Amino acid sequence: MSLRIIFVGLFAAVLATQAQSISGTAPLTESGDLAARMVSGIDQYLERELANLPARRASASTYKGDTEGDQGWQRWAEARRKRLAELLGMTDQRDETILRDSTPLQTEPAAAGKESGTGGGFRTRPVSWTVFRGVTGEGLLLIPSGSVKANVVVIPDADWTPEQMAGVSADLPAEWQLGRRLAAMGCRVLIPTIIDRGTRFGGNPTVHPVEHSQRETLWRASYEMGRSLVGYEIEKVLGAADWLSTPQPGRAKIPLAIAGHGEGGLMALYAAAIDPRFEAAYVSGYFGPHDRLGDETLDRNVWNLSTEFGTAEIAVLLGKRPLWLEAGEYPEFIATDAKGGSPGTLRRPSASEVEREYSRLKSLNPKSRAVLIPSGAGHVGAELEAFAKAIGANADNNGDTAKNVIHSSLPDPTTRMRRQYLELLEDTQVLMRESEYTRRSFWKKADTSSLGAFTNSTRAYRDYFREHVVGVIPRPSIPPTPRTRFLGETNGYRRYEVMLDVHPNVFAYGILCIPTSIQAGERRPVVVCQHGLEGRPVDVADPTIDSQFYHQYACKLAERGFVTFAPQNPYIGNTKFRQVLHKAQPLGLTLWSFIVRQHEVITDWLASQDYVDPNRIGFYGLSYGGKTAMRVPLLVDRYCLSICSADYNEWILKNTSARSPYSYLWTSEYDMPEWNLANTFNYAEMSWLILPRPFMVERGHDDGVAPDEWVAFEYAKTRRQFVKLGLGEKTEIEFFDGPHSIHGVGTFEFLSRHLQWPPPPAQPGKPR
Repeated sequence: MSLRIIFVGLFAAVLATQAQSISGTAPLTESGDLAARMVSGIDQYLERELANLPARRASASTYKGDTEGDQGWQRWAEARRKRLAELLGMTDQRDETILRDSTPLQTEPAAAGKESGTGGGFRTRPVSWTVFRGVTGEGLLLIPSGSVKANVVVIPDADWTPEQMAGVSADLPAEWQLGRRLAAMGCRVLIPTIIDRGTRFGGNPTVHPVEHSQRETLWRASYEMGRSLVGYEIEKVLGAADWLSTPQPGRAKIPLAIAGHGEGGLMALYAAAIDPRFEAAYVSGYFGPHDRLGDETLDRNVWNLSTEFGTAEIAVLLGKRPLWLEAGEYPEFIATDAKGGSPGTLRRPSASEVEREYSRLKSLNPKSRAVLIPSGAGHVGAELEAFAKAIGANADNNGDTAKNVIHSSLPDPTTRMRRQYLELLEDTQVLMRESEYTRRSFWKKADTSSLGAFTNSTRAYRDYFREHVVGVIPRPSIPPTPRTRFLGETNGYRRYEVMLDVHPNVFAYGILCIPTSIQAGERRPVVVCQHGLEGRPVDVADPTIDSQFYHQYACKLAERGFVTFAPQNPYIGNTKFRQVLHKAQPLGLTLWSFIVRQHEVITDWLASQDYVDPNRIGFYGLSYGGKTAMRVPLLVDRYCLSICSADYNEWILKNTSARSPYSYLWTSEYDMPEWNLANTFNYAEMSWLILPRPFMVERGHDDGVAPDEWVAFEYAKTRRQFVKLGLGEKTEIEFFDGPHSIHGVGTFEFLSRHLQWPPPPAQPGKPR
């Protein structure tokens, strides 16, 4: 009897569980924090991609021919160099380099122009040089007392000064003073200033002081402009090389080489790979595996770089030029998110990691002349004499007379650093102001002669947006296997949790509201209601939660008879999701890469339900959900309209302005910049890719995201395009006197009109 009771009880429980699932779906049994699981699942997907990187690159980044005397290799290498420069955002034409003595004028005019330091077998002069626009390089020029045997650009680590590398500051051990040692061996040495990792100038004191580093600030501003801080600093290095390599009348050509430590080692390797004028390179404290750029400081993050170039692939581009790879000392640095910046770590790789990367280099280019100086060397510059000898310098004179170096009238490093930082920041502002005209040029192939011509010509722009702004992951690799769980019934609708698979560990999840008034055979329109930053489906679709932002708008629409679905989007978890994005960007991916696939699976599943009209699925999102409204519907064809609430504005200004207090440049949201967006798409251009589908903006006057003027200015371009193409009735904007929230007045009417619900009354003699 007891066993029978237990069996009946278990059977009843199974029936109850099945009753709580939507027909045709399995029971949803997953529990816990599904939003956190979603972010973690995307992270696991990216980990698999990182593990496969070397194999993926092997076929694309390896020359297949014979490198010995083969001009084909030179052509292949030149194409790869150009590609590397392109990925770094090095698209500007450098000016003719003019090197200037930057020694401050003395009281006595006769004193002007004198060397600022002597001794150690060389003279020291502070110099600056032109690069492009208002960007200059600054540093020290070391001129040997005797004849110049070679020219060398020596790049310090980001937290070292040129004075330290020149030996006129005693902060570094003598053997680490690469500039001084090479100058004493007869090299003319130019040591540029590198933006340091400090926070002194990371904000704009007149607008918003911040605690994240100036390197991170410059990354944020330049990334949106299709530039990188790494690229900017390499351009300065190449500008210095332009001057050093200028032929002197009546003099034989002098070898040009490059050396660097830490951040300077990165730049030395990249610069030598890009520019074959460097006949030899000395890379200290950088060589090793750098596929995991997401773990490093944000300023090293380069869009799509890792898919094509690892450290070995970059070193391959030196061909048979001499290359010293020193693994004795690495600058170690930890950035935290405690003060609003991005966390990241620069660490010393293990000896085995360095050796594996070196082995990859040798396998990619068996004729490479790279020499690995192992970790046991213990200091910087262990093989500098061999490097000097290779470029014809006096390697027997190692410049051990540092104590004889005398300096005077040297520039103040803090003032110089501020100048260099502000120059780069201002250049991003110049590019920002010019971006409207750059976008016009980018969009010149759009044919506005008719609606058909426009939609045909913008397919290429949509593809560009998908590949180069959003990033593409493969279509789902596993069936969706829908699972559902009944949450309850209230106010004329039933609520279900829904989970759908996309890839292993990657899934879509949300809350579905189904009106109980749906009749057999009836197909209703759907509104996908998207939460904002750090939000959850319950914030939107739970009648017991009245958020000040969302006001239960998924529930309110369900009460009006719409089917609604409130998806979980993965911009949740503070630093966690931002670090997942940081990991994705060097792979040419973003969070949107995953969100697009999730919404494709969601809308396909919704369209398959017998109570849903597959041609009437609309999108309505607030805040970060409004960002989704600007990106996802233009790539997901099943969305028949889009409403952007509390987000639409002059997006480029919002992301990069160094003057506006609204700017994301000064907030903790380092996830906002999108690669090269300023030169390709603002919000108006995104909306053009939504048409001919209806599009609406909802805007509260007191919304702190941006001022009304920004929103109205940008929307005017949206409306003009719709009107010119005969679609004026398909777009509108509603301003309301309120904050950053769903208003639900004009937007609800917009949904009713364009989704045709409730259906218009049947006219006599015509079917409904």
